[in-house]
Amino acid sequence: MSTSANRGHGAAGATVVTSQKVVPGREEDYKRWQEQVNRAVRAFDGFEGTELYPPDSAEDNEWVVVFRFSDVDRLSAWLESATRRELLDDSRNLFEEEPSQEVLRGGQPAQEAVTAVISHTVRPGREQDFERWQEKVLRAQQKYRGFMGSELFAPVEGIQDRWVAVFRFDTREHLDQWLKSDVRRKLLDEGRDYFADYDVRQIGSAFSGWFRFGEGEQAGVPPNWKQAMSVLLALYPTVMVLNLTVGRAFTHAGVAGYLGLFISNVLSVSILTWLLMPLVVNRALAFWLAPDRPHSRRTDLVGTAVVAVCYAALLAVFRLTG
Repeated sequence: MSTSANRGHGAAGATVVTSQKVVPGREEDYKRWQEQVNRAVRAFDGFEGTELYPPDSAEDNEWVVVFRFSDVDRLSAWLESATRRELLDDSRNLFEEEPSQEVLRGGQPAQEAVTAVISHTVRPGREQDFERWQEKVLRAQQKYRGFMGSELFAPVEGIQDRWVAVFRFDTREHLDQWLKSDVRRKLLDEGRDYFADYDVRQIGSAFSGWFRFGEGEQAGVPPNWKQAMSVLLALYPTVMVLNLTVGRAFTHAGVAGYLGLFISNVLSVSILTWLLMPLVVNRALAFWLAPDRPHSRRTDLVGTAVVAVCYAALLAVFRLTG
């Protein structure tokens, strides 16, 4: 597995972003293996969390995993450990090619947005030119709808010489608009004087499985604030109804609280995933949620107002049960 280690500007924490193309048909084997990795990494000092981002389509089949540690030394201890080496040996037949990863020191966790991680091999002696070029790229990105921020990670001397740029957009549609834009293409042509090659990986939203409009490469997800409002709209009545029905039944039956809560959570997640989100919320609010439909400020205001009115109505209804 090739590693690119990078240093942020004066920030604590360390993140490793791993990208791996799973052999078609081995997805379930990979998930089981990844669970083994997750269990193993939790035992290491400084571990703070992990996120798994499945591919957007079967054709892509590139899975991205993000591990976060308190600092780069503790992250390095995990990356260089015998435990991890043994797990990698067990995974050789799961991947189409050697997985690759970038280690970022500092920065923000790659979550709650659609994130692109782009690593560059900068030509010797052109580092300052490359940084100035990245500033020009940032100024161009800021003009695009949905841009949420960007970070540039320089190499760690003596470990790796690749630079990594991480930038975030609120939806995949807006990210793709930037990635496929003529402006970016012209900037890449200019930047080839400063870097020899680059590699792009994308990380999806944490809620993207609940919000899907369209199929294939044209599929997209709405902005995170709309996702959060919509999930709350479906989650609140689901939890309340379960508490009033299943919860009370568990109490009368003497079911332990921790077990009853677990079962209720399983039911609520299942109801949201397969019933309320795809069949009710997404359909009713498609005019406001679907990223491939034209949106105006008026549409956003109307959709937000509709959700707020629904909140008020639900609170009024369940107030009567209290």
